[in-house]
Amino acid sequence: MDDLRLLREMRAEVPDPGPEWLVPARARLLRRVRAWHLPRFGRRLLLAGALGGAASVVIATRPHEPGGVVRPATVRLDSATVLRQAAEVAESRPRRAVPRPDQWHYTRTLDKQANDDSGTTQEGWIRYDGKQTAGYGEDGRMHVSDVPPDPGDDDLSPQQYDAKLRRLPTDPDDLLAHVSGDRHWIDLPVEEGVKKNVEPPDARAFRVIFLYLERHVVMPPKLEGAMFRALMRIPHVVVDKDVADAAGRRGLGIRFDWGADPGTLSYHILDPRTYRYLGSRMVWVRDEYVEGDSTPAFRAGSVWATALLASGIVDRPGRRL
Repeated sequence: MDDLRLLREMRAEVPDPGPEWLVPARARLLRRVRAWHLPRFGRRLLLAGALGGAASVVIATRPHEPGGVVRPATVRLDSATVLRQAAEVAESRPRRAVPRPDQWHYTRTLDKQANDDSGTTQEGWIRYDGKQTAGYGEDGRMHVSDVPPDPGDDDLSPQQYDAKLRRLPTDPDDLLAHVSGDRHWIDLPVEEGVKKNVEPPDARAFRVIFLYLERHVVMPPKLEGAMFRALMRIPHVVVDKDVADAAGRRGLGIRFDWGADPGTLSYHILDPRTYRYLGSRMVWVRDEYVEGDSTPAFRAGSVWATALLASGIVDRPGRRL
């Protein structure tokens, strides 16, 4: 399976608490969490897209399984106040110039999986027009690769992706209506004998907004503000204080509260001053088992976290921010 398809499927499998969402995906998702590593340097849109999967995947737990239960100590903030302030800060940002086609989008990320505290740092470059990718190989040398045309809405170049983003409505209500039915990164895989699930509109809107927020290069300030104002209109959005990303940076943890007793808490993390995207964090609140195993695959208190360490436009591959 290619890496982009894997990332798309992980993003797609945002389950509703009901068994029709959770049970069919349990074993597959657990296997992916254990085994998943980002490529040395990816194809289109590179490493930033991986952050969406980390924060969006919610894994089921056995409801009455004996074993540890951990309730992280959190300080709940008023979500409307936080998101309104985020919108005002975003709207006050200076508008950035559109990158040239021959410039490069540089990304550096840190990934700490639940059963491995060592962490993996990845970096890569992709031309703004999507024609080439670049990264350092194991030999320590920079390798630049041509990217053949690859049709499909999920495989846009940064230039195409930004053009799509700039066509989004900047009225918060119109934007919310759009993302509630947006099919970008949404298609769910169909397995033999398993009915295709329909993602709840509120959950879809929350997830799609954060896909845009975490992956943009030069988002227009008015649109970024509209995204935070649209989040204000989604029920069950929770904001917790002092949630750490994989790099230990503490920020505002934004999550969608399903309204049921969760097996995990999954956050998108924003800088508390700039409201820029920092990374993601998923915390197991109870022991998690793979079907048929008596030993937990993940114990209560396990954490899977990511950090977006750098993301921006540079003039050539090898340049860092």
